Amino acid sequence: MTSEKNEMERIARRLSRAGVASRREAERMIAEGRVKVNGRRIDSPALNVGPDDRIEVDGQPVAAPERPRLWRYHKPAGLVTSARDEKGRPTVFDSLPAELPRVMSVGRLDLNSEGLLLLTNDGALKRRLELPSTGWLRKYRVRVKGAPTPEALAPLERGVTVDGERFQPMVVTIDRQQGANAWLTIGIREGRNREIRRALESLGFLVNRLIRISYGPFQLGDLAPGAVEEIRPKVLREQLGIAIDPSDRAPAPPRPEGEAGQASAPAGKGARRGRGLRGREDGAPQGKAARPASPAPAGKPGPAHKPRAPEGAKPRAPEGGAPDAHGRGGRGAPTGAGRRGRR
Repeated sequence: MTSEKNEMERIARRLSRAGVASRREAERMIAEGRVKVNGRRIDSPALNVGPDDRIEVDGQPVAAPERPRLWRYHKPAGLVTSARDEKGRPTVFDSLPAELPRVMSVGRLDLNSEGLLLLTNDGALKRRLELPSTGWLRKYRVRVKGAPTPEALAPLERGVTVDGERFQPMVVTIDRQQGANAWLTIGIREGRNREIRRALESLGFLVNRLIRISYGPFQLGDLAPGAVEEIRPKVLREQLGIAIDPSDRAPAPPRPEGEAGQASAPAGKGARRGRGLRGREDGAPQGKAARPASPAPAGKPGPAHKPRAPEGAKPRAPEGGAPDAHGRGGRGAPTGAGRRGRR
């Protein structure tokens, strides 16, 4: 190995950062004899590699890791959030644009759930965003059969135990009754397997639609079903502390002649804010509200993220119907949310 000691890293981590697989999957690939380093097949993940080492998986060279990148994806219902499905059902990854690099999902949405799914090319970033320790609130618009009352849903706010599994307290708002169904907004911080569905079913309420509308500071917004939009490097720096590669910086516009000595306008002045709740409950850095991109025209991808909601804030129930697949209200349905474990 010709790399410097401080540039060395475990082979599984390198494969994860290169977007080949998660660390656990990479370790399984190694155990199966599918990985070579400098032409030699390896059978143990206890190997450090550096930037000069040649790595192959299934006979294909592994490129050097890219900078960490993150995308918003509007998952439609009917897709499995896994690379392969033993039942042959269509997966999220089958529907992604061909020009996208190899990516992994941040958490999961189950087959019948829809809405915001974050994708990344970096295994370390994936794990970081999945950890409950981020404190990020994950919000969902949930349609249930029946007419729940605050008293009936109160156990969710205290935490419930289902089949011996303890679910942490949820943030619950009843938005609107619509015929035989009711629309709720529910926030969770963990994301266990089908957590919201199972918790509500334990109280006697069947979920017939579930849309994830935000994951921490990142919002579904106006992103169309099946669409993918990369989150800007500047946003990753502000929200996650990820450094921007100099080549990703936009060149500064030239100043008009005679303005060289003038002070620049305060940061954020004149910026258009995205629609949605504001505050700290979804975990963005305290004291600095994220500045979203301007809303896109109809049919175009929406903003990368939106401002956060204050603790305890309830979404405003508008006039009109059930929210569309973007999580926005239509005639007769609530809105109020801005636009990962399976639910």
